[in-house]
Amino acid sequence: MTAKLSLGFAAGALGGLATALTIWLFGLLGITPALGVSIAPSIGPSFLYGPIIWGGIWGWIFLTPLAAGLPLFARGLLLSLGPSLVQCFVVFPFKLDAGVLGLAVGTLTPLFVLVFNAVWGLVTAATLRAQGGTALPGNRF
Repeated sequence: MTAKLSLGFAAGALGGLATALTIWLFGLLGITPALGVSIAPSIGPSFLYGPIIWGGIWGWIFLTPLAAGLPLFARGLLLSLGPSLVQCFVVFPFKLDAGVLGLAVGTLTPLFVLVFNAVWGLVTAATLRAQGGTALPGNRF
């Protein structure tokens, strides 16, 4: 069981790193600001810490039977809705004072949240697939 928990956390953390780098790159390239969303973080430990740690914690959701009948990448997209919902309905309004859905940051913020968390879900799924997916219940490749 420890190996499964470790693999789930590591895959999710790698997904979190990919997500953080994607968010940073979108800001660096001016994509989010050009679309009216004030998300353009500078890269550094304080920015990377949250996505990596929370990505790892959310990686454990892949160990559950949720959406177990789906192909792994579809499962990754579906499970990425969990962190998206938490970001939009808990983090933005209560931790960042950015309102529900983060609309104070920009009207397209919810769309970017879905895209960025989809990166997490797909990278996490790809990492688990690369490890053989043996830790996961009911996977179809």
